[in-house]
Amino acid sequence: MNSDYEYIDPDHIYSDRNGVLFNLLGITDSKLLLVSEAFLTAKRLEELSLRPIPIKSAYSLLDIHKYIFQDVYMWAGETRKVNISKHGKQFITVASFNRAFFFIDGLISGFREFSDNIDDVSEHIARILDAVNFMHPFREGNGRAQREFIRSLALEKGYTLNLNPPDDSAVYREYMRCCVEEDVSGLAVLIRSAIVYG
Repeated sequence: MNSDYEYIDPDHIYSDRNGVLFNLLGITDSKLLLVSEAFLTAKRLEELSLRPIPIKSAYSLLDIHKYIFQDVYMWAGETRKVNISKHGKQFITVASFNRAFFFIDGLISGFREFSDNIDDVSEHIARILDAVNFMHPFREGNGRAQREFIRSLALEKGYTLNLNPPDDSAVYREYMRCCVEEDVSGLAVLIRSAIVYG
C-alpha cells in the first residue's frame, strides 16, 4: 500500500480503481485497511515470535507471508502476478522468480555450512536479505515477511535478530536505507549491531 511503489496491473488483479487492495475484510477505504492490516499482522507476528516457521528452503518465505497475512488477503503466501518498481528501480520480474528462489536456496546452504561466528552469520544474513528484498515476491507485505524470514534463519544459529525494534526506530530506518540502496555491507554492519546471541 506504499505509494512509492509502481505496479503494472492494468487488469486490477489486486486493487480497485482507487488503489485499495482487495481484502478478506471487505474494506474499501485505504486508511482503514492500513490500520486493520497493521493490527491483524502484528497479532500474527507475535504468534510467530513464540512459534517461528522453520526455514526448509527459500520457499518457506511463502509460508511465512501466508501466516502473517492470512486474515487480510486472499493471495497471502502467493507470489505476485504483477511487476513492481520503486523510484524507477525494477524488482525481479515475475518470470524470474524460479531462478531467484534457486539463487536464495544457494545462499541459505552457504549460511548453514558456515560457522556460527557472529560476523559470519551477520554477513550471510545480509546477503540473503538483500537477495530476498530484490526479489520482492509479494504484492504487499514484503518487508514484514523478509524480516521474519531472516529472524528465523538467525534462530538456527542461536541468535535473536529484530530489524524493527519498537524502542529504536533508527535501526528500522537504516534497514530501509540499506535495502533501497542495495547496500549489503551496510546491512551486515546493521545486523552485526542488532543481533544478539541467545
